[in-house]
Formats: sequence, C-alpha cells, structure tokens
Amino acid sequence: MTDHLYRGRSTRDWQAADAAHFLHPFTDFKALAARGARIVTRGEGIYLWDSEGQRILDAMSGLWCVNVGYGQQPLIDAATRQLQELPFYNSFFQTSTPPAIELAELLAQLAPPQFQHFFFAGSGSESNDTVVRMVRRYWALMGQPQRQVIISRWNGYHGSTMAGASLGGMRGMHEQGGLPIPGIVHIEQPHWWEHGRRLGLSREDFGLQAARWLEDKILEIGAENVAAFIGEPVQGAGGVIVPPDSYWPEIQRICDRYGILLVSDEVICGFGRTGQWFGCERFGTKPDLITFAKGVTSGYVPLGGVMVGQRVAEALIEKGGEFTHGYTYSGHPVACAVGVANLNLIRELKLVERVREETGPYMAELYGQIAEHPLVGEVQTCGLMGALTLVRDKGTNEPFAPELDIAMVCRGHCFGNGLIMRAVGERMIVAPPLVITRAQLDEMAALIRHCLDLTLADAQRNGWL
Repeated sequence: MTDHLYRGRSTRDWQAADAAHFLHPFTDFKALAARGARIVTRGEGIYLWDSEGQRILDAMSGLWCVNVGYGQQPLIDAATRQLQELPFYNSFFQTSTPPAIELAELLAQLAPPQFQHFFFAGSGSESNDTVVRMVRRYWALMGQPQRQVIISRWNGYHGSTMAGASLGGMRGMHEQGGLPIPGIVHIEQPHWWEHGRRLGLSREDFGLQAARWLEDKILEIGAENVAAFIGEPVQGAGGVIVPPDSYWPEIQRICDRYGILLVSDEVICGFGRTGQWFGCERFGTKPDLITFAKGVTSGYVPLGGVMVGQRVAEALIEKGGEFTHGYTYSGHPVACAVGVANLNLIRELKLVERVREETGPYMAELYGQIAEHPLVGEVQTCGLMGALTLVRDKGTNEPFAPELDIAMVCRGHCFGNGLIMRAVGERMIVAPPLVITRAQLDEMAALIRHCLDLTLADAQRNGWL
C-alpha cells in the first residue's frame, strides 16, 4: 500500500489510529485491525474517494440513506443556519422548536393520509424501540393491557438496540445478549427463492402461504394477546427480499380481521426508495404506525421517528395521561432543519417520480441482463433496490458450499474495483442514491458484471464449479 497524505497523515497512520481506538459496528475487531480499515475522505454525488485517491461508486447510498447524494448545498446550508441560530434545545418541558414543527407539518403532507402525528427519535433503532412502547401503551389505554406480543419475521432487520434487535429476526444477533426480549415472536419470511421454490409454489401462491403464517401464529398465541405485526415492505439488510405481490394485501386482511396493529418499518423503504414516498404505498397496505430514519435527512444528520396513525394518535391524545418515553434528541432542531431541506429537495428534483418512472424500471432492465451471467440464479429489484443470488450451477440453481462464502469473494472484487456492493448470504445487493442517472446505472451494471466475471474466474481456478 502506498502512503497517501490526507490532512497531514498517511493512510497507514489513520489505520493504526483507527485500530487503536475506534470500535466499529458489526465488526470482527481483531480481523479489521489486521487488515486495516478503508479510510473514506470525500463524497460528491454518487461517488466517494478514499485516502488512496480511489474513486468509488457508492451503490449502497452510504448505509441505505444518502438518497440525494453527497455534497448537496441546501442541506449543508440548512444545518449551518440552524447551528448559528439554535444548535440545540429539547422537546421536553412542554417546549418545541420551529424546525421540529415544520418537519412534522411537511411529513403530514407527504405521508399517507391517516398520518398527522409524528414522534421523533435519533435513529431507526430508537424508532422501533418507540414502537414497542407505543403499541403496548395504546392497548393499555384501550383497556386490553394483555395485548403485549409483537410478531415479526425471521431475517427481518429492525435495529440493533435490545428491543430493535429482538424485533429483528437475525439469529446471529439473538445469540449475543440473550435476545429476543419477552413478548416478541417470529414467523418465516416471504422469501420465494428460499421457501416457495422448494415447496413448488408459484410466487403468487407462496405470497398467500407466507402471509398465512402470520394468521397461524396469531391463532397459536391467541388474538387477544397480540399487539402488532411489524415488517419491512422490502427486507433490506436481509438481502433485498421483495415479497410476492399477493403477500402484503393478505397481511393487511389478517391484521384487520384480528384487530392487531400493523407497523411498516420504512427506515430503508421510505422517502422514495421503492418509487413511492413510502413502501406501504407501493404494496397497498394502510399501516397504523410507520417507523422512519435514514432517508429523511439523507443521512446528513441522524434523525428517526414514528408516524402515528389516526387510530393510535386518538387514543394517546384523547385518553390523556403521560407517555413516559422520549429521547434527549427527539426533535433535534438541526436534524429537523436538515430533514425539511432534504424532503424539499427530493420534491424539487422529483426524485420519487424519477425512481418510479425512469431509473427504477431502467435498473430492472439492466438486472434482467445481469441475470444471464453464469453465476446468477435469481435477480430482484424494487425501485432503486436490487439483489442477485449467486449459484454454483445455473441449470439447477445449486448453491455454492457455505464455507466458500462466495458473496464475500464477489464483494472483495467490488471493493477492489471501485464499487460498493453488499454481500448478504449468497445475495449481492445494491441501493444506489436516488440521484443516480441512467448513464451512472450503466456504469454500475458494468462494474457488477466485471466483478461477477472476476468471481467466476476465481471459482473456476479454485475448482469450485
């Protein structure tokens, strides 16, 4: 590695200091210290640059969040103005600030019509923690305090706090920390490639079957004990699992039948990612609560929250009594000011319409071409989210041996060739910034194909095929 100076320090100096002091999330600390972290120094549009001067196409929008791309001056200006005027005040003590009020007003315009009230947090994890508290408070106010159980899905992701990780269905996370906490149970995910294909079901029939797993669980627990069902419209961290079109309408029917609350986790799917403002609109559900974060500020400043539907808001407000929950940074004025600027920019650039009508369909077309690659079994896209499944044998869709970790091999080639693409199990996933152009999608697709070719060459050389 060549030493490239950045602000007077070399890459090796940064890596040594990083290993000595910075504990990264979801990381094998010993392995990272041995390898050395990539030091990212600059971003512009859909690109990043590292301390070695390599330009990288960020096909993951940071961590699913930089929807408007890097370097947007309106967001920078909004943060600067607010920092100068009022850098912080809390929303406790019967106090509010103009940016928090303005963001709530704007969200009321953009959200589905049943949402007119908003509870702010600092992240998606905090937002989902809030949901656990809020749904149980709702049922207590409704005179049904025994409704405690929240149903979620295996391989769903709802954050990394105790409650968020419990809601999520990542078994590796549950193995650390004695999770899930009581009152949270899981059903299988609507993953046709993993389940429906092996059951010999069409996607449509499998979607109905997968939804009925929820009904089976409700009946097992007793509907009178179930508070809510939570799910991501498209499972993001689980591998961009796009459910069959039959799935969510049946989930809605089941929730309505048994009177349980429906929670749509839109931390990834919200604010244009699916080609609608919110994923629930894309799949035709009418949730009682929506959790959000990431794209609300395009990741420029941390902000999350819960959209509270009419049914729940009326109980919380009209029945009175203190909701004993909140955060120091609920409604942080700088974060909310950036949120307002970000959402206005998304509207001004017509990014939601662009994803729905132009770039989303074009990415789907490009993925249809990538599907012809010898290593690719299934491809899925929804708006500007995409996944491809790597297989050992395209004819039979036989997977690679798990110990080969073929997706991580592919990810290594991506990182080495100027592309950030994420590996989840045997799937390679992307979620590029919403500002990406058709020409840049062509560039992304060419990089993906090149890295697939390099992975194929590795597999052939090592005798994995």
